[in-house]
Amino acid sequence: MSIQIIDGKKIAAEIRAEIKKEITELGIAPGLAVILVGADPASHLYVGLKEKAAAEVGIHFEKYLFFATEPEEKIIAKIQELNERPDIHGIVVQLPLPQGYDENKIVAAIDPKKDADGFHPENIKKILAGEPENIPPVISGILKLIESTGTELVNKKIAILANSEILAKPLEKILTGNDIKTIIAPETLTTEISDADIVITALGRAKIITADAIKPGAILIDVGTTRMDDGTTVGDIDFESAATKACFITPVPGGVGPMTVAELLRNVLNLAK
Repeated sequence: MSIQIIDGKKIAAEIRAEIKKEITELGIAPGLAVILVGADPASHLYVGLKEKAAAEVGIHFEKYLFFATEPEEKIIAKIQELNERPDIHGIVVQLPLPQGYDENKIVAAIDPKKDADGFHPENIKKILAGEPENIPPVISGILKLIESTGTELVNKKIAILANSEILAKPLEKILTGNDIKTIIAPETLTTEISDADIVITALGRAKIITADAIKPGAILIDVGTTRMDDGTTVGDIDFESAATKACFITPVPGGVGPMTVAELLRNVLNLAK
Protein backbone atom coordinates (compact mmCIF):
# COMPACT_ATOMS: atom_id res chain seq x y z
CA MET A 1 0.00 0.00 0.00
CA SER A 2 1.26 3.48 -0.91
CA ILE A 3 1.88 5.57 2.20
CA GLN A 4 1.56 9.35 2.20
CA ILE A 5 3.36 11.37 4.84
CA ILE A 6 1.33 14.29 6.20
CA ASP A 7 3.84 17.14 6.18
CA GLY A 8 3.05 19.15 9.32
CA LYS A 9 6.00 21.48 8.73
CA LYS A 10 4.73 22.51 5.30
CA ILE A 11 1.13 23.04 6.43
CA ALA A 12 2.30 24.96 9.52
CA ALA A 13 4.46 27.24 7.35
CA GLU A 14 1.40 28.05 5.23
CA ILE A 15 -0.62 28.86 8.36
CA ARG A 16 2.15 31.12 9.71
CA ALA A 17 2.25 32.97 6.38
CA GLU A 18 -1.52 33.54 6.59
CA ILE A 19 -1.21 34.81 10.19
CA LYS A 20 1.64 37.18 9.28
CA LYS A 21 -0.39 38.58 6.37
CA GLU A 22 -3.45 39.10 8.57
CA ILE A 23 -1.46 40.81 11.33
CA THR A 24 0.07 43.18 8.76
CA GLU A 25 -3.29 43.94 7.16
CA LEU A 26 -5.02 44.54 10.51
CA GLY A 27 -2.17 46.71 11.76
CA ILE A 28 -2.29 45.16 15.23
CA ALA A 29 0.44 43.91 17.56
CA PRO A 30 -0.71 40.70 19.30
CA GLY A 31 1.20 39.87 22.49
CA LEU A 32 2.03 36.40 23.87
CA ALA A 33 3.53 35.71 27.30
CA VAL A 34 4.91 32.29 28.23
CA ILE A 35 5.58 31.08 31.78
CA LEU A 36 8.43 28.55 31.97
CA VAL A 37 9.25 26.83 35.26
CA GLY A 38 12.37 24.74 35.86
CA ALA A 39 15.18 23.56 33.61
CA ASP A 40 13.59 20.74 31.60
CA PRO A 41 15.44 20.74 28.24
CA ALA A 42 12.35 19.72 26.24
CA SER A 43 10.25 22.52 27.74
CA HIS A 44 12.97 25.07 26.98
CA LEU A 45 13.19 23.74 23.41
CA TYR A 46 9.42 24.02 22.89
CA VAL A 47 9.31 27.56 24.26
CA GLY A 48 12.20 28.48 21.96
CA LEU A 49 10.22 27.18 18.97
CA LYS A 50 7.22 29.28 20.01
CA GLU A 51 9.40 32.37 20.39
CA LYS A 52 10.93 31.89 16.94
CA ALA A 53 7.54 31.33 15.29
CA ALA A 54 6.04 34.36 17.06
CA ALA A 55 8.85 36.58 15.78
CA GLU A 56 8.31 35.26 12.26
CA VAL A 57 4.64 36.30 12.13
CA GLY A 58 4.92 39.57 14.06
CA ILE A 59 3.62 38.55 17.48
CA HIS A 60 5.27 40.26 20.45
CA PHE A 61 6.71 37.53 22.72
CA GLU A 62 7.63 37.66 26.41
CA LYS A 63 9.13 34.80 28.40
CA TYR A 64 9.09 34.55 32.20
CA LEU A 65 11.47 32.04 33.78
CA PHE A 66 11.04 30.62 37.28
CA PHE A 67 13.29 28.26 39.19
CA ALA A 68 11.69 24.93 40.14
CA THR A 69 12.15 25.93 43.79
CA GLU A 70 9.99 29.06 43.61
CA PRO A 71 6.53 29.04 45.25
CA GLU A 72 3.54 28.68 42.96
CA GLU A 73 2.05 31.83 44.51
CA LYS A 74 4.83 33.80 42.82
CA ILE A 75 3.97 32.25 39.45
CA ILE A 76 0.26 32.94 39.96
CA ALA A 77 1.05 36.55 40.88
CA LYS A 78 2.90 36.98 37.58
CA ILE A 79 -0.04 35.46 35.68
CA GLN A 80 -2.44 37.84 37.42
CA GLU A 81 -0.19 40.75 36.46
CA LEU A 82 -0.21 39.60 32.82
CA ASN A 83 -4.00 39.23 32.96
CA GLU A 84 -4.21 42.98 33.58
CA ARG A 85 -1.91 44.03 30.74
CA PRO A 86 -3.78 45.20 27.63
CA ASP A 87 -0.75 44.54 25.40
CA ILE A 88 -0.68 40.82 26.30
CA HIS A 89 -3.48 38.95 24.54
CA GLY A 90 -2.41 35.35 25.15
CA ILE A 91 -0.82 33.60 28.13
CA VAL A 92 0.68 30.10 28.13
CA VAL A 93 2.03 28.05 31.03
CA GLN A 94 4.51 25.59 29.52
CA LEU A 95 3.55 22.08 30.67
CA PRO A 96 4.40 19.79 32.30
CA LEU A 97 5.39 21.72 35.40
CA PRO A 98 8.05 20.31 37.74
CA GLN A 99 6.88 17.96 40.47
CA GLY A 100 5.19 19.65 43.41
CA TYR A 101 3.25 22.27 41.47
CA ASP A 102 -0.53 22.23 41.08
CA GLU A 103 -0.90 22.50 37.28
CA ASN A 104 -4.68 22.90 37.42
CA LYS A 105 -4.48 25.73 39.93
CA ILE A 106 -1.79 27.59 37.97
CA VAL A 107 -3.52 27.22 34.58
CA ALA A 108 -6.84 28.28 36.16
CA ALA A 109 -5.19 31.56 37.21
CA ILE A 110 -5.07 32.62 33.54
CA ASP A 111 -7.92 34.89 32.42
CA PRO A 112 -10.03 32.57 30.17
CA LYS A 113 -10.07 35.38 27.58
CA LYS A 114 -6.25 35.15 27.42
CA ASP A 115 -5.99 31.36 27.49
CA ALA A 116 -4.01 30.77 24.28
CA ASP A 117 -3.56 27.04 24.97
CA GLY A 118 -7.30 26.53 25.42
CA PHE A 119 -7.04 24.27 28.47
CA HIS A 120 -8.46 26.66 31.08
CA PRO A 121 -11.34 24.88 32.90
CA GLU A 122 -13.83 27.49 31.62
CA ASN A 123 -12.78 26.94 28.01
CA ILE A 124 -12.89 23.14 28.34
CA LYS A 125 -16.36 23.46 29.89
CA LYS A 126 -17.55 25.42 26.83
CA ILE A 127 -16.12 22.83 24.44
CA LEU A 128 -17.84 19.99 26.31
CA ALA A 129 -21.10 21.97 26.24
CA GLY A 130 -20.82 22.20 22.46
CA GLU A 131 -20.05 25.94 22.53
CA PRO A 132 -16.31 26.13 21.78
CA GLU A 133 -14.72 29.57 21.75
CA ASN A 134 -11.04 28.79 22.12
CA ILE A 135 -9.98 25.37 20.83
CA PRO A 136 -6.65 24.00 22.15
CA PRO A 137 -3.99 24.37 19.41
CA VAL A 138 -3.09 20.68 19.55
CA ILE A 139 -6.71 19.79 18.72
CA SER A 140 -7.12 22.32 15.89
CA GLY A 141 -3.72 21.17 14.59
CA ILE A 142 -4.89 17.54 14.56
CA LEU A 143 -8.09 18.50 12.71
CA LYS A 144 -6.17 20.41 10.03
CA LEU A 145 -3.76 17.52 9.53
CA ILE A 146 -6.69 15.17 8.95
CA GLU A 147 -8.38 17.76 6.73
CA SER A 148 -5.23 17.94 4.58
CA THR A 149 -5.76 14.31 3.54
CA GLY A 150 -9.09 15.20 1.93
CA THR A 151 -10.95 13.02 4.43
CA GLU A 152 -14.40 14.19 5.53
CA LEU A 153 -14.79 13.86 9.29
CA VAL A 154 -18.27 12.31 9.30
CA ASN A 155 -19.25 8.73 10.18
CA LYS A 156 -15.65 7.63 10.61
CA LYS A 157 -14.43 5.12 13.16
CA ILE A 158 -11.90 7.06 15.24
CA ALA A 159 -9.68 5.72 18.03
CA ILE A 160 -8.25 8.22 20.53
CA LEU A 161 -5.41 6.96 22.72
CA ALA A 162 -4.35 9.22 25.58
CA ASN A 163 -2.95 9.11 29.10
CA SER A 164 -5.75 11.24 30.53
CA GLU A 165 -9.08 12.82 29.61
CA ILE A 166 -7.59 16.34 29.48
CA LEU A 167 -6.97 16.02 25.74
CA ALA A 168 -9.27 13.08 25.00
CA LYS A 169 -12.59 14.52 26.19
CA PRO A 170 -12.55 17.85 24.29
CA LEU A 171 -11.18 16.09 21.20
CA GLU A 172 -13.97 13.53 21.46
CA LYS A 173 -16.57 16.30 21.69
CA ILE A 174 -15.21 18.21 18.70
CA LEU A 175 -15.27 15.01 16.64
CA THR A 176 -18.96 14.41 17.43
CA GLY A 177 -20.70 12.80 14.44
CA ASN A 178 -18.20 9.97 14.24
CA ASP A 179 -17.99 6.56 15.92
CA ILE A 180 -15.37 7.32 18.57
CA LYS A 181 -13.56 4.91 20.84
CA THR A 182 -11.44 6.54 23.55
CA ILE A 183 -8.84 4.42 25.31
CA ILE A 184 -7.15 5.93 28.37
CA ALA A 185 -3.67 4.67 29.36
CA PRO A 186 -3.91 1.20 27.79
CA GLU A 187 -1.51 -1.46 29.05
CA THR A 188 -1.49 -3.19 25.67
CA LEU A 189 -2.94 -2.65 22.22
CA THR A 190 -4.45 -5.78 20.73
CA THR A 191 -7.68 -5.41 18.77
CA GLU A 192 -8.92 -2.12 20.25
CA ILE A 193 -7.91 0.02 17.27
CA SER A 194 -7.84 -2.54 14.47
CA ASP A 195 -11.10 -1.30 12.91
CA ALA A 196 -10.38 2.43 13.21
CA ASP A 197 -10.33 4.58 10.07
CA ILE A 198 -8.38 7.21 12.01
CA VAL A 199 -6.06 6.66 14.98
CA ILE A 200 -5.04 9.65 17.13
CA THR A 201 -2.45 8.71 19.73
CA ALA A 202 -0.94 10.82 22.53
CA LEU A 203 0.59 8.27 24.90
CA GLY A 204 4.29 9.18 24.86
CA ARG A 205 5.22 5.49 24.61
CA ALA A 206 7.83 4.82 21.97
CA LYS A 207 6.67 2.80 18.95
CA ILE A 208 3.85 1.05 20.83
CA ILE A 209 1.64 0.95 17.71
CA THR A 210 2.78 -1.37 14.92
CA ALA A 211 1.25 -2.50 11.63
CA ASP A 212 -0.39 -5.48 13.38
CA ALA A 213 -2.65 -3.14 15.39
CA ILE A 214 -4.05 -1.02 12.57
CA LYS A 215 -6.55 -1.26 9.74
CA PRO A 216 -5.24 -1.20 6.15
CA GLY A 217 -5.59 2.32 4.77
CA ALA A 218 -5.92 3.99 8.18
CA ILE A 219 -4.97 7.61 8.88
CA LEU A 220 -2.48 7.80 11.77
CA ILE A 221 -2.01 11.03 13.75
CA ASP A 222 0.89 10.74 16.20
CA VAL A 223 0.91 13.31 19.02
CA GLY A 224 3.24 11.28 21.26
CA THR A 225 6.94 12.06 21.57
CA THR A 226 9.67 10.07 23.29
CA ARG A 227 13.33 11.04 23.48
CA MET A 228 15.49 7.96 22.89
CA ASP A 229 18.91 7.24 24.41
CA ASP A 230 20.59 7.94 21.08
CA GLY A 231 19.14 11.47 21.05
CA THR A 232 16.47 10.82 18.43
CA THR A 233 12.79 11.58 18.98
CA VAL A 234 10.15 9.01 18.05
CA GLY A 235 6.38 8.82 18.31
CA ASP A 236 3.90 6.28 19.64
CA ILE A 237 3.69 4.75 16.17
CA ASP A 238 6.40 2.47 14.81
CA PHE A 239 6.72 4.50 11.63
CA GLU A 240 8.51 1.93 9.46
CA SER A 241 6.13 -0.85 10.48
CA ALA A 242 2.89 1.13 10.24
CA ALA A 243 3.87 2.73 6.94
CA THR A 244 3.46 -0.67 5.26
CA LYS A 245 -0.25 -0.67 6.09
CA ALA A 246 -1.48 2.89 6.67
CA CYS A 247 -2.62 5.33 4.00
CA PHE A 248 -1.60 8.59 5.72
CA ILE A 249 0.76 9.09 8.65
CA THR A 250 2.26 12.05 10.52
CA PRO A 251 6.00 11.88 11.18
CA VAL A 252 7.64 12.55 14.56
CA PRO A 253 9.14 15.10 14.58
CA GLY A 254 7.58 17.25 11.87
CA GLY A 255 3.90 16.36 12.19
CA VAL A 256 1.68 17.51 15.05
CA GLY A 257 4.37 19.62 16.78
CA PRO A 258 4.75 22.39 14.16
CA MET A 259 0.98 22.48 13.70
CA THR A 260 0.39 22.98 17.43
CA VAL A 261 2.74 25.98 17.45
CA ALA A 262 1.11 27.49 14.35
CA GLU A 263 -2.38 27.06 15.79
CA LEU A 264 -1.22 28.62 19.08
CA LEU A 265 -0.23 31.73 17.12
CA ARG A 266 -3.62 31.67 15.40
CA ASN A 267 -5.30 31.64 18.83
CA VAL A 268 -3.21 34.62 19.98
CA LEU A 269 -4.20 36.57 16.86
CA ASN A 270 -7.88 35.74 17.42
CA LEU A 271 -7.63 36.80 21.07
CA ALA A 272 -6.09 40.13 19.99
CA LYS A 273 -8.90 41.01 17.58
